[in-house]
Amino acid sequence: MTVSFVCRTESTLPVEQLFDRARSIDLHLDSQQDAGERAVAGVTNGLIGEDQEVTWRAKHFGIPLTMTSRVTHFDFPRSFTDEQVKGPFKAFKHVHEFQPTAAGSIMTDRVQFTAPLGVLGRAVEHLILRRYLERLITRRGTFLAQHR
Repeated sequence: MTVSFVCRTESTLPVEQLFDRARSIDLHLDSQQDAGERAVAGVTNGLIGEDQEVTWRAKHFGIPLTMTSRVTHFDFPRSFTDEQVKGPFKAFKHVHEFQPTAAGSIMTDRVQFTAPLGVLGRAVEHLILRRYLERLITRRGTFLAQHR
C-alpha cells in the first residue's frame, strides 16, 4: 500500500531560484545536517538534472541508510521528480512542483512511498514514517525558501 502526503512552502524567492535551490545537492546537505547526510556517489555537489543520480548516506532512527535516487522528470522551472532506484523503501517518489506568485513562488512537494516488510512495513508507514518524512520535507522546504 502506498502512503502519500503533500507539503506546500511559500517563498519570496523567484520561482527559478527556488527550483534550483530544491535541486541543489549542497543545500540539501545543509538542510539535513541533523541526520549527518552525505552524498557519496553520482552527483555529489552542485545542481542535479534530468536522468542523473545521487546516492545518499544518512542516519535516521539511529540506523545507517543508503539510498540512490534518479531524477526521472525535469521541466525547468515548473517541476522535477526524483525516485528511489535502490534503497530502504519498496518504492519512493518525490514530485517537486513550482508556481510563481505575486509575492515570489510556491513549492509543492508530493511524496509517495511504500515501506518494505509487508504487514509490519504498513504499520510502520502509518504510525511513524509518514509523520517523520512529512516533518523532514516541511523543514527542508522552509530552509530552501529562505534568502541566504
